[in-house]
Amino acid sequence: MLSVQGLGLHHSGNYLFQNVNFTIKKDDKIGLVGKNGAGKSTLLKMLSGEITFYEGNVVPEGNITIGFLKQDLDFVKGRTVWNETMQAFEQINAWKDELEEINHQLTVRTDYESDAYTDLINRMTDLNDLLMHHDAYNLEGDIEKVLFGLGFKADDFQKITDEFSGGWRMRIELAKLLLQKNDLMLLDEPTNHLDMESIIWLENFLKDYPGGILLVSHDKQFMTAVCNRTFDVNNRKVDDYKANYSKYLIMREDRREKLIQAKKNQDAEIKQMEDNINKFRASATKASFAQSLIKKLDKIERIEVDNDDVSKFNIRFVQSVVPGKVIFEAEKLGKAYGKKQIFDDVDFIVQRGDRIALLGQNGQGKTTLAKILAGDIKEFSGNWNLGHNVNIGYFAQNQEEVLTPNKTVQEEAEDAATEETRPRVRDLLGSFLFQGEAVNKKTKVLSGGERNRLALCKLLLRPFNVLIMDEPTNHLDIQSKEIIKLALQRFEGTLIVISHDREFLQGLSDKIYEFRDGKMKEFLGDINEYLDFRQKESIREISAEKAKLHGEEAKVEVKAKKVEDKPTTVNQQSTTIVSKEQKSIQNKLKKVEEKISELETAIENFEVSFTKDNPSEETLEKYNKTKEELDLALQEWEHLGTQLD
Repeated sequence: MLSVQGLGLHHSGNYLFQNVNFTIKKDDKIGLVGKNGAGKSTLLKMLSGEITFYEGNVVPEGNITIGFLKQDLDFVKGRTVWNETMQAFEQINAWKDELEEINHQLTVRTDYESDAYTDLINRMTDLNDLLMHHDAYNLEGDIEKVLFGLGFKADDFQKITDEFSGGWRMRIELAKLLLQKNDLMLLDEPTNHLDMESIIWLENFLKDYPGGILLVSHDKQFMTAVCNRTFDVNNRKVDDYKANYSKYLIMREDRREKLIQAKKNQDAEIKQMEDNINKFRASATKASFAQSLIKKLDKIERIEVDNDDVSKFNIRFVQSVVPGKVIFEAEKLGKAYGKKQIFDDVDFIVQRGDRIALLGQNGQGKTTLAKILAGDIKEFSGNWNLGHNVNIGYFAQNQEEVLTPNKTVQEEAEDAATEETRPRVRDLLGSFLFQGEAVNKKTKVLSGGERNRLALCKLLLRPFNVLIMDEPTNHLDIQSKEIIKLALQRFEGTLIVISHDREFLQGLSDKIYEFRDGKMKEFLGDINEYLDFRQKESIREISAEKAKLHGEEAKVEVKAKKVEDKPTTVNQQSTTIVSKEQKSIQNKLKKVEEKISELETAIENFEVSFTKDNPSEETLEKYNKTKEELDLALQEWEHLGTQLD
């Protein structure tokens, strides 16, 4: 479908890519992995045609269409969410407009025998065929499915896009791209602005997508579920692994061990050559031999091995004094911005040692509550009390608001340090990839990932007994996320974390506070147990939104049929039949739910075993097959649930 030949890109003589070759086929779903700065986003821009100044060739096969999820939005002001989403069908809309004009011409013209009139009829036939072929008369159902899946409510469809935040507008852009059904879809961090429910929906959508996908994501679980192939971008090249992310990790470790051995051999060879050069360069008779060795040494392509073992990073959040038993206590807590009530009537007690995840759709109040608890928001309704000896470390979502623009990285870190931790500043900055001249960069020029790493480093330089972390993994690569997760697991204090990353939350929290519809509910259990519950609830909620969207029409139809000529006895008989059908569906539903429970237990057992030993290929196949069976069972459960509704 698309072939890359000898691809290279350099700036001021330094190559980002050099002699890269690969082919993407129609059914490929490829995860693009690598450290921040390796060139993942740049590669997507090169394939999309946004960057054209490169060596080599990008050769598409035939007239394939390529869709690219860009981070810059270009919406026309005043459009509704529905109308903006309809822009996905630019060609179909043009055909519909042309067909409408032809129909108008056919009604007003009277030259029935002319060639021009015949041409109009032929064009009308062609347009109808094109619209039927592209299923143009069922677009509304597709739009509803995608918008609901990405978290929009029926009431949102007719709202103006200007009313929505940048994150929600990015969801509209993603919806448009998904609806276009391009042959190849390029996605750069598509989950960045999504809550957990929408991420899971997108994951299932992409698994069934009929075209090719090349995506960048730092969500390991999302990558494993969607991708059947992995490109590892490192050291100016792209290593191709014909495997999903989980298998790729095993295969990469095997390749890495071989590279380590090859590097040892190469280092020994280089040392021997350097010794010979030093030995012979002063000799008049062997100076030419030394020169040839120098040239040979310069031509050697040095083997580089990345250090991916996060357990070697001995990074810990320092625990301060032991606080009282109660950390936070809230009663009837609420917060409104003007007339907009974010949440209300919230009661909770956070005790010493609790590990809580705040979850829910964007805009429901998770960050607002975090800011109240951290002391950043002073005005609210209700009451909340801070416990005895509580020292709070707060990681804010928008780091540009908490870093001093004109300070250097080192100055910012040193200002956060205590007398005890100041000697560790350079070592900690190095662990967060601020090495050499990077410590002298001004914070105002840092990227999103660099700002997050610096803010996390600052938290490690002061002692706390409570950590409030609002999206700490945003913009971080997979290795950096693992380092932070390991440090949080070692933290002995109280943890409150906001994150949409399922894999990151596994093993971090044992209690969930869910924000939904202006309220907060407590869920006792880990992230996997919560997701099982939430998946079933989401299906019911989407069904309710669909009913709400079409409810008015449905009521009119029922009323009209009742007025016409259907006697009461028939209606009573119909009710009896429906009742029997419901009973049958309920029995089927019960069996499917039992099957889902068995499959989920089996998957959980697999995943527990993966943490102890590297799985064999046979075990991974069984694991993936079980997950496929679960997907089918959930689809059946959804279908039966819709029938029951």
